Amino acid sequence: MRPARYGPFPYSPIVDRPKRRWRNGARLALWVVPNIEFFALDEQVPKEAGGGGPTPDVMQWAMRDYGNRVGVFRLMQVLDDHKVRGTVALNSEICDEHPRIVDSCLERDWELMGHNESNSRRLNRFSESEQAAIIKRSLDTIVRHTGKPVDGWLSAGLTESWHTLDQLCDHGVRYVADWVNDDQPYPIRLDDRREIISVPYAGNINDKVAFDLHHFTADQFGDAIRAQFDVLWREGADRARVMCIALHPYLIGAPYRIDALDKALRHILAHDEVWCATGSEIAAATYDLWD
Repeated sequence: MRPARYGPFPYSPIVDRPKRRWRNGARLALWVVPNIEFFALDEQVPKEAGGGGPTPDVMQWAMRDYGNRVGVFRLMQVLDDHKVRGTVALNSEICDEHPRIVDSCLERDWELMGHNESNSRRLNRFSESEQAAIIKRSLDTIVRHTGKPVDGWLSAGLTESWHTLDQLCDHGVRYVADWVNDDQPYPIRLDDRREIISVPYAGNINDKVAFDLHHFTADQFGDAIRAQFDVLWREGADRARVMCIALHPYLIGAPYRIDALDKALRHILAHDEVWCATGSEIAAATYDLWD
């Protein structure tokens, strides 16, 4: 991708697009993205992620480790109760450090996206060759541990460089979730031979943003999920929509927050014409909505 004033895709107002639902008749595709992340105790938690102190930053690290020891299994139980498959944004170092979590995801037939090696290291802090190596190692590690190809990618902190999309295509990644600028998936054509699908992730219906930035209570976050759904489901009668719920086990997996997610999912799944999908399923259906 070359530097650009607008983006690596044309501007496309949603009101000018075809009036179509998903092929299965759904108004809305719902995907739930647990971010399962690894922070090493001897590396600084990035300042933009709430850290920035000297190592060992025991409190910031331990809060996140709680998510991998306890919170993720609490989150899995709620999604199991609602028969919702997760699409995991997975730091590949989880495969080596906490394989029990990866096994639990595979037992549930959850999809695994690449999400860098660690959430302590962001792509845009490295040289072009180092970025490519990080992407390759991340994908190779997940494939080695799961035996399954990796179709999708969410950059740690949603940080890309001008090289990221090309590098993802070079390694066979079919969709990327970093571009939170739409309510429908769309193709990003990099050249005459290569393209990658943008599948909408969540910039706002995201527990990291809600709790750490906006200081929501658990009930306020649940209310926001329901309000987001109600509007997108209503609009989806005309043009199909995607809704993402982005979650971090150390946040939503806290005992005083988890029930807010359970109630929100109960509200969503009481509606007809909702398609509980994975990222790769949404990416594969993208051209159902476009000419």
